[in-house]
Amino acid sequence: NCAMRVRIALAEKKLQWTSHLIDLSKGEQRTKEYLGINPNGVVPTLVDEGVVIIDSTDIIDYLDATYEPNSLRPDTEAEQQAMYDWMHMARDNHLSIKTYMYYQLGVTGLSEAVLAEYRKNQTYDKALLEFHEHRSQHGFSQTDIDTATAVLNDCFAKMDARLKDHDWLAGDDFSLADITWIPQLVVLNKAGYPFAQYRHFECWKNAVMARPSFKQAVTDWLKLGHSENHNN
Repeated sequence: NCAMRVRIALAEKKLQWTSHLIDLSKGEQRTKEYLGINPNGVVPTLVDEGVVIIDSTDIIDYLDATYEPNSLRPDTEAEQQAMYDWMHMARDNHLSIKTYMYYQLGVTGLSEAVLAEYRKNQTYDKALLEFHEHRSQHGFSQTDIDTATAVLNDCFAKMDARLKDHDWLAGDDFSLADITWIPQLVVLNKAGYPFAQYRHFECWKNAVMARPSFKQAVTDWLKLGHSENHNN
């Protein structure tokens, strides 16, 4: 999930950090204590010298802007705007990604008791609350699945078009734009999304997975026994 973004950015910038694991399988992200830090009830959360940031795209942008070594953004203003456009596309379509992933992996909804507690405590993100209410009370309809799939197809078709003549999503080098899409790559690959139809995206995927930061922040993390149900 989105904690991968932060781990990869930290690895790319070679920053030291301390992890505090949240067990998603036990719903620890929905406790009143955690919601007091992150009112979205999602991971990750960054706490840095008194600064608290609760969105993973904002976190990696903050890290890159605050700590100088190994910049993860393009040089020109136009390329930086393109980077942000890719980042916002990933963030703005996260509920379509969740819909596809939860449906394909058979993730069950929240119980009424858990949903009631979540409804009481999570007052920050109305769209996320409505998403969990809908999937828990009604499940996903075929229209829900078709709509989510169409959104993903459009996103990856745009990425494939960009990657036809470029190695990376923004500028000439690996950037925050690429990092933002790595969780989608990992979770949707697990959910069986047909990435192979996007030939240029496949080349990008292979290049991403060959980076030391991917090995450190994703592959090795999972080998250590930290499933994506246990996140910083």
